[in-house]
Amino acid sequence: MTNVPVYQLKKQLCEIGRNIWLRGFCAGNEGNHSVRISDDRVLCTPTGISKGMLDPEDICVVDMDGNQVEKNARGRKRTSEVMVHLAIYKARPDIKAVIHSHPPHAVAFCIANIPLPEGVHPEAEVFLGKTVYADYATPGGPKLPESFLHKLTPESNTILMANHGSVSFAKSLMDAYYLLEILDNYCKQLILARQLGQVNVLNSNQMTELLQLKQRFGMPDSRLACAPQGCASPQEQPFLTTFDGPHPMSKSCSCEGGGGEGDAFEMMVQAITNQIMAGSK
Repeated sequence: MTNVPVYQLKKQLCEIGRNIWLRGFCAGNEGNHSVRISDDRVLCTPTGISKGMLDPEDICVVDMDGNQVEKNARGRKRTSEVMVHLAIYKARPDIKAVIHSHPPHAVAFCIANIPLPEGVHPEAEVFLGKTVYADYATPGGPKLPESFLHKLTPESNTILMANHGSVSFAKSLMDAYYLLEILDNYCKQLILARQLGQVNVLNSNQMTELLQLKQRFGMPDSRLACAPQGCASPQEQPFLTTFDGPHPMSKSCSCEGGGGEGDAFEMMVQAITNQIMAGSK
């Protein structure tokens, strides 16, 4: 499944772990990450050790049922949350690497129960797309994968777990790490902009052009099918932008692309902008 030597991947897991630790995306022994090396084998970080202090000899090997199938030189046990990783690998065979961490600005959205706003920042729209927001489940418990699996799509690459942390996944470990950095930076920018009192949102034409550009990059986005005129009401718009209290993630548009009011999205943007400005006073 991969042409990269296993020992090299173990070293990369350690290097990524150190980057995560240096960036403050995890503290103590928090977080875990993995990379798939074959149809039935996954390398993963051990439990009970800082991600900034890993050596290749600490890395564990598990099968797709979570059984540790090889002893490592340090006698480490695999992370208790490896089942989250395996659930993603099973649901998305194209995924080769998963990172679970606690990036502070993203976790702030998890704790505040505010799914990420959409239609604000071009890089976030292109690389993160529509982020999955999962209901709370006990960390390490069997219900944790169930909290998000039914929400995954072929486009998904980032999960925010209520009151817990983030999960980023991609076709390589480095790409999964990049998503983690982009996620926390976007959340930081949103928080800073909100403190300034205003979050400027992209209008329908800007958002449509952005999604078209994303598609040309080879990254399809289902929201493009109904932007800007495909949805019948603001409540069904494919983009969500709000900071005003807990709310569900924006609904995927169920329309077939047509028959909607041309200014529906513009009306929603104006209404949300008014809410944001009112909340800053």
